[in-house]
Amino acid sequence: MTDARLRHGRASLALSFFVQGVAFALLVTRIPAIQDRYGISDGLLPAFLAAVPILAGVGSVATEKIVARRPPGAVLRWSQPIVLLSLLAVGAGSSVWQVAVALGVFGLAVGALDASINMLGVSLQHAYGRSIMLGFHATYSFGGILGASLAWAGAHWDLPLVVSYLPVVLVLLPAALLGSRWYVDAAGPASGNGSADVAGGGAALPFGLLLPLCMVMAFAYIGDSTVSNWSAKYLQDVLGSSEELATVPYNAYMVTTLLGRTVGDHGVRRFGAAAVVRCGTVLAAGGFAVVAMAPGPWVGLAGFTLLGLGLCVIVPQTFAAAGRRAVARGGPGASNAAVARLNVFNYVGFLIGAPLVGGLGDAWSYRGAMLVPMVLVLVTLLYARSFGPEPDRYGVDHERPRTVDVGRGGNEV
Repeated sequence: MTDARLRHGRASLALSFFVQGVAFALLVTRIPAIQDRYGISDGLLPAFLAAVPILAGVGSVATEKIVARRPPGAVLRWSQPIVLLSLLAVGAGSSVWQVAVALGVFGLAVGALDASINMLGVSLQHAYGRSIMLGFHATYSFGGILGASLAWAGAHWDLPLVVSYLPVVLVLLPAALLGSRWYVDAAGPASGNGSADVAGGGAALPFGLLLPLCMVMAFAYIGDSTVSNWSAKYLQDVLGSSEELATVPYNAYMVTTLLGRTVGDHGVRRFGAAAVVRCGTVLAAGGFAVVAMAPGPWVGLAGFTLLGLGLCVIVPQTFAAAGRRAVARGGPGASNAAVARLNVFNYVGFLIGAPLVGGLGDAWSYRGAMLVPMVLVLVTLLYARSFGPEPDRYGVDHERPRTVDVGRGGNEV
C-alpha cells in the first residue's frame, strides 16, 4: 500500500470522526429543546433516551454480520449520511411518533457508524504499524466541542432545532460523502473477496478473549456518562456553585479529552499502550477521588478536568487492543468482528452509568456515588496487560510495521 494512499485514508477517516463528534453533540446537548418541541413528558423521556443506545447496540451487532460480505468502509459510507439526515429529521418533525422514528433510525445508524469507523481505524493503525487511534478520537472530541458550541449558540439565540441543524448538515453531509472516496479498508474483504475469511475469523473468536476489554470499555463509559449526566448537578447541588459555573465542568472535561488524545499517540509509541492505559486509569481514578472529596466547586472542577485527561486514552486503546488480539489469534478478518462486539459495551456502559450514579446519589449520597465509577475504572489496572503487543502463533508482533495488500501496491509501510 502506498504512503500517499495511507495518508489520504487517514485524513478521510479523521474527517468522519470529526463529523460524528459534531452530530452526536448536537443531539445530546439539545435534549431539553427536543423534549419541549414534542411535548415529551419527564416520565417518557428516559425511554426515548434509552432507546438510542439500545438500538445502537443492535446496529453494531448487525454490522459484524454485514462486514462478513462488505468492507467496513462501505458501511461507514452509508451510515454517516443516515446519521446526519436522521439528526435533521429530529429537528424537523412535528409529532411524537416522528421524533421516535427519527431517533430510532439515528440509533441504528450510529451503531453501524461507531462499529465501522473504529474497524477502519484499527485496520489503518495496523497498516501504519504504530499508534494513530488516539488521533482519530481527538478529532471526534474536537467535533464534540464544536457541536456543543453550535448547540449553545442555537439555544442562546432561541433558534428552532431545524434552523440549528440544517446548515450543519448541509456542510457536513457533502464533506463526509466526498471524504469517503479515500477510505482504506486494510483488513477484511477490501477487494471484494475474502468474505469467508472474515466470517470464519469472526466466528472463531472466543468471547473470553475479549471479555477483559469488554469490561474495560463498559467501565470507561460508565465514567464518561457520569461526567456528562451529573457533573453540572453535582457542582451546583453538592458543591454549591453558581448555575453558570455548573456548566463549565463538562466543557473542561471535553477540552482535556481533546488535549490528552492529541498527544496520546506519542506516549503510546514511546512507552507502550499498557503504560499509557495504566497512567490514564490512575489519573481518572484520582479525578473521581478529587470530585468526591472536593470542599468547594473549584476543586470539583479540577477533579472533572483531571478525569478527562485520564479517561480519554482508555477507549481508543481498548479498540486497538481488541483488534490486535483478534488479528494475532484469528487473522486479519477477525479484527472487524472483535471491534463490533466490543463496541456494544460502549452502549452498555452508557446505559448503566447515569441511573447507577443517580440511584446511588438519591439513596445514599452523591459524594459516595462518585466513588463507584472510580472503583470500576480502577479495575482496568487488573487487565492492563491486555493492551500490550501480542505476537501471533508465528511470533509476529502486530504492533510492528508490516506489508498490507488491499489490491493496490503492496509496499511495506
